[in-house]
Amino acid sequence: MKSRFEGGLLGLIGVNILAYFITLITFGLATPWAMCIKYNWEAKNTVIEGRRLRFIGKGSSLFLHYIKWWILTIITFGIYGFWLYIKLLQWKTENTIFEDK
Repeated sequence: MKSRFEGGLLGLIGVNILAYFITLITFGLATPWAMCIKYNWEAKNTVIEGRRLRFIGKGSSLFLHYIKWWILTIITFGIYGFWLYIKLLQWKTENTIFEDK
């Protein structure tokens, strides 16, 4: 079985506009929720060897991690910032599962 991504351009544009406005309207405070909307769309449109992905992460959980990560970045004078992308990918992966058939 082949893996595939089923998302289209209109869906991508729509989810990005929604995430942008959520972030803009809340002055960045709801960025974790906006990111979860995008991750959910990506997972719902991804099939790996016949099994669809499902994103189970919540914005509130990511928000708590964001606070912790930014505090660590500030107290390490930006050094921890090099690990932020990796930490975000780890969180995203931990919250992505295969959907039951």
